[in-house]
Amino acid sequence: MTSVPEVAIVILNWNGKIYLEQFLPSVLRSSYPNFRIIVADNASSDESVAFVQSHFPEVEIIVNESNFGFAGGYNAALKQVRSDYFVLLNSDVEVTPGWIEPVITLMESDLQIAAAQPKLRDFNNRRRFEYAGAAGGYMDKFGYPFCRGRIFDHIEEDEGQYDVSTEIFWASGAALFIKRPYWEEINGFDADFFAHMEEIDLCWRLKNRGYKIVYCPSSVVYHIGGGTLHTENPYKTYLNFRNNLVMLLKNLPFRKALPVLFIRFWLDFISLLKFVAEGKFKQARAINKAHIAFFSRYRTNKRKTLKDYNFNAAGLVKKSIVWEYFAKGKKTFREL
Repeated sequence: MTSVPEVAIVILNWNGKIYLEQFLPSVLRSSYPNFRIIVADNASSDESVAFVQSHFPEVEIIVNESNFGFAGGYNAALKQVRSDYFVLLNSDVEVTPGWIEPVITLMESDLQIAAAQPKLRDFNNRRRFEYAGAAGGYMDKFGYPFCRGRIFDHIEEDEGQYDVSTEIFWASGAALFIKRPYWEEINGFDADFFAHMEEIDLCWRLKNRGYKIVYCPSSVVYHIGGGTLHTENPYKTYLNFRNNLVMLLKNLPFRKALPVLFIRFWLDFISLLKFVAEGKFKQARAINKAHIAFFSRYRTNKRKTLKDYNFNAAGLVKKSIVWEYFAKGKKTFREL
C-alpha cells in the first residue's frame, strides 16, 4: 500500500453515454495522485461500453450481466475492486480538479469516519445547492430525509452559510466517499432497494455501529440530477415511499419503529390525498403500491436484529420537518 490511499472512482452507468461523454473528462482531470476510474455498466444498450473503450482507454470497465439497479449494480461491481476508498459518483456529475484531496484528508483524520460527501451544487444554476445532497443529509424524528440547503422543494443559494465541515446523518449517493473496510463490514447497499434512499439506509446502518458520516465543504461538485428517473416519475415516487418505510423498519429499535411507522402511514396518506387533489393520480397510486409492497416485505421478515447497536445521533433533528416547513413556514436549515 502506498503512503497515499488509493481511491477508486466508480461510475455506475445505464444507457448514460451522453453523460459519460460530457463528464468523464472532468473526472480524468482530477489532481489526486493515486486514483483510478471505473465505469460499472448495468447492461446498457446504448453502446456506452464501446464508447468508453474507444475514447477513454485509461478507464477501467466492469460489465454487470443485467440491470441490477443503483444498489445491486454497485454491490456487484465493488466486489471486484480492492482500493482503499470507494467514490460512488453519478455519471451526471461534473467535478473540479481538487475535489478528492480535502475529502480524503478529512476522512484520514479520524478512524471513526466511515463515509463523506462534498458540497453538491446545481450544474445548471451553479451558485445554487443541488437537490440530491446539497450541504449534507439530515433526518427528522419521523424518518423524513432532508438536506442543509434543501428542504422539500425549497433549495437555497450557496452563500457560504454551510461552509463548515460537520457530521451529518447521510451522504448523498451522487458523490459518496466510503472507506472500503466499512463498505464490506455492512455488506454494501441493500440490493432490495433497487434505487433511491439506499445511501441513506447504508449511512444509517453505519451510524447504528457508532461510525461518523461527514460533509466536506471545501470539495465542490456539480450535479444535474434526475438523469435516470425524473422527479415526477411515479416509479420514483413508489421507490421513495417504499424504501423509506423499509429503512425505518430496518434501522429503528423496535420500540421506536412501531410509533414512528404508525405516524408515517398517516402522513403518507395525507400525501396521497394531496396528489389526488392536484390530479396526480399516478403518484397517488404509487404511494398505495408502496405501502402494499412494504407490508409484503414485513411478512418476509425484512427486519433484522441490530448488530452492535451503538447509534450515533449526529444529524438527527428531533423535530417534524413536515410541521416546521408546512405549518411554521421554515424553509431553511438555519431556521430550524
